[in-house]
Amino acid sequence: MKKRRVLFLCTGNSCRSQMAEGLLREIAGDRFESLSAGAKPAGYVHPLSVQVMHEVGIDISSQTSKSINEFLPPDGMPPDLIISVCSNAERECPLFPGRVERSHWPFDDPAHATGTGEQKLVEFRRVRDEIKTRLERELIS
Repeated sequence: MKKRRVLFLCTGNSCRSQMAEGLLREIAGDRFESLSAGAKPAGYVHPLSVQVMHEVGIDISSQTSKSINEFLPPDGMPPDLIISVCSNAERECPLFPGRVERSHWPFDDPAHATGTGEQKLVEFRRVRDEIKTRLERELIS
C-alpha cells in the first residue's frame, strides 16, 4: 500500500512544521510519508523545537529546513496533502499541478515566545501538544 505524502508548510520551516513532521512520522509513519517545508525557509530547525520533541521521545535533530519549491515539478515530487500551519504560508503556497489536497491548521508561532527560557519552553510544549491533538483528531483517527 502506498503511503500518503503529507507536507506540513509554515513560513520558516523551523518550528511548527518541523514538530508536525516528526509527530506524524512517529505516530503513523507506517501510513504516511511525513514531510515539511517553508515558504521562506529559515535554514535551521529551532533548538527549542528539537528539545521539546526530545522530551516526548521524538528526535527531529536530523531534519532540515527546506523550501516548498523543492516539491514542485519538474525536479520535485508533489505531496498528496499540504497542511499549512500558519496563515502566511497558506497565502504563499504555490499551486501544484494535479490533485494536491490542501488544509489549513493555524498554530501560534512558538519562536515569537518571550520571557525566560522556561517560559519559552512552555510555549513550545503547548504548540507541540496542540499539533499532536489535531493530528490525532483529524488525520490519524
